[in-house]
Amino acid sequence: MRRYVANHSPFARMTRIMVHETGLRASVEQIVAELRVKDSAYYNINPSGRVPYLIREDGVGFEDSDLICSYFDKIAETSIWSIPDNKEGWELRRLAALARSFTDGVSVWFRETMRPEDEQSKSIINHERQRSRRLADLWEKEIGSPLMQGPLNRAQIIMVCGLGLEEWVQGFNWRDGHPKLTSWMDRISGQPSMIATNRSNT
Repeated sequence: MRRYVANHSPFARMTRIMVHETGLRASVEQIVAELRVKDSAYYNINPSGRVPYLIREDGVGFEDSDLICSYFDKIAETSIWSIPDNKEGWELRRLAALARSFTDGVSVWFRETMRPEDEQSKSIINHERQRSRRLADLWEKEIGSPLMQGPLNRAQIIMVCGLGLEEWVQGFNWRDGHPKLTSWMDRISGQPSMIATNRSNT
């Protein structure tokens, strides 16, 4: 299988973490896609130009981190990304949605800063900065959930990838005033799959 990524993408990082956690590294080739470039060869592979993108052994393409992570979970016969069909499953969905909202917003902020300075929208940057602060305040309370403290799951992976954008986004100082969230991130970042997929190892 071939998996197309961008080193800075938190959504691609989710799939990279899953490759490590599911033991599929030997089965999945990683290719860094050339994005936001006119006539990039990658557009012939995935016309949307988005990452992550997985091409299965049968040639079928999968776009979207949730789809790809679910597929890895299935073929590896693990339950890292899966959601149980019970009350705990709904709580996991809720936390994963909050983590996705956080990560989506910071990603919009980051993409805006990647534009030429005279094309950047200060209002978008300020809006997403404020959103990230509000959500960091919320996560300072939510991070104590047993689902965020127990075995690795989709909510934890999504949140790590959102918080990890601090390595890429100037001014994304989520640690200020959030000691519980900081402690959680520092602890989980020491796991082998997190170390292998952080900025210094991309």
